[in-house]
Amino acid sequence: MNWKKQKVFITGGSGFIGSHLTEKLVRDGARVTALLEYTPYNDLGCLRHLPKNVLSQVELIPGDLRDPEMIKKFLRGKDVVFHLGALVGIPYSYVNPREVFEVNALGTLNLLLGARDAGASKIVITSTSEVYGSALYTPIDELHPLQAQSPYSASKIAADKIAESFHKTFGVPVATIRPFNTYGPRQSDRAIIPTIIIQALKKKTIKLGSLTPRRDLNYVLDTVDGFIKIAESPRSVGEVINIGTGKDISIGELAGAILKVMGKRTKIVTASDRKRPKGSEVMRLLCDNAKAKELIGWEPRTSLETGLKHTVDWIKGHTEGYDPDKYQI
Repeated sequence: MNWKKQKVFITGGSGFIGSHLTEKLVRDGARVTALLEYTPYNDLGCLRHLPKNVLSQVELIPGDLRDPEMIKKFLRGKDVVFHLGALVGIPYSYVNPREVFEVNALGTLNLLLGARDAGASKIVITSTSEVYGSALYTPIDELHPLQAQSPYSASKIAADKIAESFHKTFGVPVATIRPFNTYGPRQSDRAIIPTIIIQALKKKTIKLGSLTPRRDLNYVLDTVDGFIKIAESPRSVGEVINIGTGKDISIGELAGAILKVMGKRTKIVTASDRKRPKGSEVMRLLCDNAKAKELIGWEPRTSLETGLKHTVDWIKGHTEGYDPDKYQI
């Protein structure tokens, strides 16, 4: 696909992954409209880190995914739609499950209704590896059962199934990307890697939850490449596609790898208030990315060590955006 002059609509454009995707599309020549969560402070989120010459080319729309008329209005005339907008905090879903469901599931329904009526040529819906729950087998392929082990994962399963139904019922050209854990520059300390890094930079002890769960960690620019390839490929329509490295690491091992990159030997302790409820903890996520390789020609390019170095360097330069004393949900 030639992105020059393509009219693209992105929800969640101000988020961690969304900001990198927005930047990539603008640099490739697309005409990008980004939906931002409305705040009275005109908060740009992660988009504030884009170079001014890139950000100036993005049409910024404040709004709410739960407003179907607003979504429908701004989808008119758009060629490609990337839906990343969501409430993504798993601990937050324990506190506000209704809000998480409304934004993630009903917001996706509103997006799909608007994209269907606008005649968009491609819609990419963002899922999450959390929908798989604790692995029944590894590596996890797209046929693995879906298990709702948190209100967040339940909301994303609902969104995924709404997208599937719109393809099967209305012929909507939708594809679902299912990224495993993504990390990199601009990520908030709600996520595990920035949490470890900022505590290692500022504290004598690192507080974490359980150290035994294992995760498949994908560098953000590789995840963005997955979004682009899924949008470009006609073979992805109607498909769910995992994006991950095919390698996993425990949280304890990850903390050790980060400290090695940073040249530190900070003490690590577990804190009960940072642990998920026992039945909600997902113990292992390991991606089978064979479908992505075969269907869209995607594969990871960034090693964990290289990605961690980039992330550490970025956080060192932006410590004002992180709070090492607060457990972010």
